[in-house]
This record gives sequence, C-alpha cells and structure tokens, in this order.
Amino acid sequence: MEKRGRIPKTPVGQTSPAPLETPRKERRPSMFEKEAYAQILRDRLRESIHDVQYVEPPFDDSIVDLGKEWKNALTKLKFANSYRMEPLKKFQPHTVEIKVQQILTDSLKDVKYDQKVFSHLSLELADRILSAVKEFGYSRYKFMIKILFIQKAGQAIHVASRGIWDVAWDSWVAAKHETESYVALALVFALYCE
Repeated sequence: MEKRGRIPKTPVGQTSPAPLETPRKERRPSMFEKEAYAQILRDRLRESIHDVQYVEPPFDDSIVDLGKEWKNALTKLKFANSYRMEPLKKFQPHTVEIKVQQILTDSLKDVKYDQKVFSHLSLELADRILSAVKEFGYSRYKFMIKILFIQKAGQAIHVASRGIWDVAWDSWVAAKHETESYVALALVFALYCE
C-alpha cells in the first residue's frame, strides 16, 4: 500500500515515466503591434451585430499621439447598413392637404346624401386618397385614411383620435367637403416607421 503524498519509488533499472507537459497559452497580441491592431478590433466586435469590412491601422513609425490615433481609427470603421432614424423626405401636410381637398371636391361635387351609396364611396375615396398620397414619395411612412360622411340634421359632432405619436416626424391632414345635405371629412395620418 502506498501512503498519500509520497512519490512511489521506481525499482532499480527502470526509468520513471515522463511528466505530462501542459500546453502553454499563446500570448495575446498587443494593440501597439501594427499587425495585431485590426485583429483586436475584429475580436472585440465579433459578438456585436456589426461587420467590420476594413480597418486602416492608424500607426506610423512614431507612437507619439497614440490616444488620438486610436480614436481616429475607430471613426474610420465601415459597418454594415442599419436602419434610418429619420426620413429622407419629411411629410409635408400642406401639399397633401391641397391634393386631398381636390380629390374630395372632384369626387363629391354632384353626389346627394344616400347612406347605401356612401358605404361604398367611402372605400373608393380612401383608396384614391391613399394612392395620391403615395405618389408624393414619402418613404417609410405608413398612412391611415379615415373618411366620414355626416348627414346634416341640425346636430353637432366631435371627432377624436388617439395614438402613440412622434412629434418630430408624424403628422396628419384634414380636408372637408360640405354640401346642403351632408359633410364629408377626410383624415390622413402619416406615421414614420424607423
């Protein structure tokens, strides 16, 4: 039986087995080495969603202003495309309002109030207004069109809408066409989607 903590004796004439060699860890590259700079940045950004296309090392023979060059090199990174936070062309309510008012006036100039006709006419007007607004070329905007026909019978009406609103980019337009027997109201909501 062997005691714990002691190395067993090898009989005379036999050689002891060679000790197992542990593999050495490779030395990590330094950010001050020209060749390793791009690799370090790639390793740091590996888990992010961006893809590094090209990195220009900021080093020259002198390492005087290393801090400034390090910051400048980070600005030269080219990343994959991302989504836009603001529209290329902002929604212009005034021009859309003129177009919607023109569509209402042209479509409803000779129409008399009829509840059955207005149910189909409201869908047609909404489609015409939507296609006219899309012709302005506002990219990444979603449009909601609401058409209301109200019979004039001596009553008052209030129309309200609620929604989550981005004051900087979202907007809305209202246009009204009024005759002796009814009032037609068209509301266009423009919502920017990032």
